[in-house]
Amino acid sequence: MTPEQIDAFLTVHRDLHREGPGEPADVHWALEKLGLSGPLDVLDAACGPGADLLTLAEALPEAHITGVEKTAHFATEASARIAAYAPRVQAVEGDMSTPEGTYDLIWCAGALYFLGVTEGLQGWRSVLNPGGAVVFSEPVLLGTPPSDGARAFWEEYPQITDLDGIIERVTAAGYAVQDHRMIVVKPWADYYGPLQARIDMLREQDPDAALTEALDEHQREIDMWHAAQDQIAYALLIVKPV
Repeated sequence: MTPEQIDAFLTVHRDLHREGPGEPADVHWALEKLGLSGPLDVLDAACGPGADLLTLAEALPEAHITGVEKTAHFATEASARIAAYAPRVQAVEGDMSTPEGTYDLIWCAGALYFLGVTEGLQGWRSVLNPGGAVVFSEPVLLGTPPSDGARAFWEEYPQITDLDGIIERVTAAGYAVQDHRMIVVKPWADYYGPLQARIDMLREQDPDAALTEALDEHQREIDMWHAAQDQIAYALLIVKPV
């Protein structure tokens, strides 16, 4: 991206509650399945503006939780969101591929694909405490065969597979899947609703060429989701090293 394109992207996403589909119920589901509580060390990898970081802070009142985020703007938003929980909970600007410290839980919502599922899990193995787990959400193809609409939606992520393909990548990293659930329809609607409102608001403010291009790209994404929403999903997986 050019600097102008990056600025336009950040303008579109400014002040959104989340940077991708998901909901607090996802966090609570994972914590319940893992039976986690007490003075844990937790990493929220690529925490964005801090929606899940806040849920983790509320759900794990004795844990030390660090959110790491590469984009400074989002790290600042996350820090403001969890300020009431500082210093027990913090958000820092950094690279999720090389986290500092060791952790009982690494949470990563909709971002592991930037590293690659296998590569990212392999890289995190050394920072997991014994018995530690990774919980991540990953784009997944639904249906046999997947619909043309779903494939078109994910055209910029050619590595996408069905659930079995994700499990193969997890296994290749030396992990085993403990459980999974699908993130489909409602969490996506809850993400795209505020994004649509922001697009509509920005169009009324005489956007320049770079921002107009960004608005058009985001609108195309939303329209494609509406056309195939039952077939567009993330898989949320709980995995542990073996």
